[in-house]
Amino acid sequence: MVDVDGVLNVKKSEKGDVILHPQPTSNVNDPLTWSKKKKYLQFALIWFWGFMLAVSTNFSGPLFITWIEDWNTTWEQMGVAVAMCFVFLGVGVAIVQPTAMKVGKQFCYNMGTILAIISCIFGAFSKNIDYFIAFNSLTGFAAAPVDSLVEASSTDLFFQHERSTAFSLVVLALYAGSFLGPVAAGYITDNLHWKWCFYIQIIIYVPLLIVQIFWMEDTMFRRDEHAEEVLEEGILSQIQSIKSGSHVVSQDKELAEVDVEQVAGSNTSFGSTAKPYTWAEKRNWIHTDQNDTRSWLCIFIRPIFLISFPAVVWAGIIYGFQMCWLSLLLNTQSIIYESEPYFFSVESVGLTNVAVFVGNVIGMFYGGQFVDWFTVKMARRNNGIMEPEFRLHTMVVPTLINAAGILAYGLGSYYKKHWAISVFIGQAFMGFAMSSSGAVCLVYAVECYEKLTNETLVLILFMRNMIGMIFNFTIASWLTNQGLFGSTWVMFGLALAINGSYLLFTQWGKDMRRWTRERYEKISDPLYGEFFKSK
Repeated sequence: MVDVDGVLNVKKSEKGDVILHPQPTSNVNDPLTWSKKKKYLQFALIWFWGFMLAVSTNFSGPLFITWIEDWNTTWEQMGVAVAMCFVFLGVGVAIVQPTAMKVGKQFCYNMGTILAIISCIFGAFSKNIDYFIAFNSLTGFAAAPVDSLVEASSTDLFFQHERSTAFSLVVLALYAGSFLGPVAAGYITDNLHWKWCFYIQIIIYVPLLIVQIFWMEDTMFRRDEHAEEVLEEGILSQIQSIKSGSHVVSQDKELAEVDVEQVAGSNTSFGSTAKPYTWAEKRNWIHTDQNDTRSWLCIFIRPIFLISFPAVVWAGIIYGFQMCWLSLLLNTQSIIYESEPYFFSVESVGLTNVAVFVGNVIGMFYGGQFVDWFTVKMARRNNGIMEPEFRLHTMVVPTLINAAGILAYGLGSYYKKHWAISVFIGQAFMGFAMSSSGAVCLVYAVECYEKLTNETLVLILFMRNMIGMIFNFTIASWLTNQGLFGSTWVMFGLALAINGSYLLFTQWGKDMRRWTRERYEKISDPLYGEFFKSK
């Protein structure tokens, strides 16, 4: 990651000695070669799109009591409705990813916006819980690209040393929408009517779709994985020769063992030329120039093969439990704060989510920029070699803060203490832990199995949504049977044990990667799992 001695003839960051991974190509359509302005614009469009879909899937927390009364339903049925959103998120992740690989990410983003508009129209006419279940199901499927493609687009646009920052911003979009959405919903319901929560979303989605059609570009770009392997082997060989003292650095500081510039420069995209896409070509919804040549079914099943990779499964469990704490707030805040001794209005219940959002923002800076800085610093100490486990040392802070936040939220509410304890400490601490730990575990798993990035993200996010679905199906009966006091202590123990398991990977993560090396190399073959296409 770092050219400590300044002797490697590789493309590096504008300011510093950080090696660019992957090396940008000479193809003008390579997203890594885009200007910063263009990168940031495309990322901003994707970020806001993800933010809005997160609003649609999680804005309803403050309205639970209102809907229970209006629809003559129960808290348990409301939990089932929310769980259906996670079901279709999980199913959607598995379907959307191979579709995007075949026809482009742009198509999936645009279709997600259209489905969100349709679901909000349906939601505005809800007359009973069945309508709300249908709204959640459709919205969950529409939001599926938030749980796979947005992260994949981040890896298309940014280099490895920028990845934690990019992923933390993606996670922030998810949580910002999840917790600012209820704030807006509270205001809208108190001052207008809950139906306007859906109308206003439609008013935002329609111009967003227009902006997507005219300004969003597809970030799909196929790279020569072999070229990157040759590049990395040459860099490692150079470093080893320097460490052994057998290498004499030439005055022009070029890498003798491998012509890195030639390797990186030859890494042009398959099936395309360096000719820039025209404006009309960029507006197409279907992009097959950079698409995956494998069958849809092959891409669909490949994530299943990663179930034996400990780092991927661990990341899915960590991220899944962050969804549990999000669902805990979504399912309980209306019940807690609209009851004795708080008696908050719907608007005030929504406002409590501001604390979570503030925690999310702070956690984004910690899990993003700080973790990237820490990783580069550790790589410099390790002769320029970055190991994925370096990032895991930063998990100690979100682990402790997450557990403390659960206690403050649950016990503060149980003992009917001042609302500031459960809001400013409980919710804010949980918000910090959600965004920071989510970013760390995602980047760690991706860096462990770099050539299986898409498959890794799909399996992690599928696991995350299934864990969230199970939690939503059981949270109401769990709290009813065990009470807030007992369930809070169980959740505290789970949070401490699950997040604290990072210690196992800081100690033995490298051994686990060695243990899975042969399977990784086998599955990394793009045609592995191609059982559905004639040779």
